[in-house]
Amino acid sequence: MLVSWRYRERKSLIQAFDPSAWIIFYACFIVSTMFFWDLRVLFFFLAIALVVIFTSGIKWREMYRAWLFICGFVVFFSLLTFLTGRGGMEVYEQEHTITTLRAPFTLFKWQPTLDITVERALFALSQLVRVFSLASMTILIPYSINPAHYGITFHRLGLPDKIAYAMDLTMRFIPTFGRDFRLTMDAQRARGYEIEKLSGGIISQVRKLAPLIVPVTIHAIAGSEDIIDAMDLRGFGIGRRTWLVQLQYRMRDYVLMGLAALILIGSVIASMFGFGKFWVPEFLLHMVGG
Repeated sequence: MLVSWRYRERKSLIQAFDPSAWIIFYACFIVSTMFFWDLRVLFFFLAIALVVIFTSGIKWREMYRAWLFICGFVVFFSLLTFLTGRGGMEVYEQEHTITTLRAPFTLFKWQPTLDITVERALFALSQLVRVFSLASMTILIPYSINPAHYGITFHRLGLPDKIAYAMDLTMRFIPTFGRDFRLTMDAQRARGYEIEKLSGGIISQVRKLAPLIVPVTIHAIAGSEDIIDAMDLRGFGIGRRTWLVQLQYRMRDYVLMGLAALILIGSVIASMFGFGKFWVPEFLLHMVGG
């Protein structure tokens, strides 16, 4: 049996709109954010993301693992960019050095050094704000959209029935796989299998994980075959599919889609005129120059 993410009805901003309208807004938000590196513009998109987060009605205990992963990934990714300077050279041409840190040791006659520059620090901050806005909006979707509406939502966005239903199954596969993994782990522990005592090299540890990997994989394959057989018996793909749930756009949904189109069009026009590129405050350059 397929399961879903921890969805429940909430009085939230996301659930006040039609799922299709919200997916359209989300897609326009993602595309628009990718046009800019200017912190002033990115803070605008961050503000939208924060409003959605705090009005989502999702409790911290319901998805704290997801937030810890997102925050850890974003901070690590931004810190790595700051230390290496990779990616920044594509958006700025010169750097203004604040200070240079040198390690008190050498490695093969090479002394590790770190140049802290205004551009590198601002680029890392811009990347942090940008990636966090995108990731936070993305992670809210499975917790806020009714799993029973996945198929009809993607169908209303213009996708064929096969692709819409494939998206529905994909959204349910990850939590189903996680449930099977937990059940298998509990069953193997009841038989005396102790995963905490795995030792040896990588190959040895992978080999010892076979009592977990093999049953879960076989169960996933068998479950997918059951779904395929059930769809074939119901004649899926022969003709146009009908959906049990019928969704209707309301005035608020049209307003949301209009706002999404306005943000996207404005972002495209601003990008065409060169607005929103990497921005460095003048006072920082004066401070470094002084």
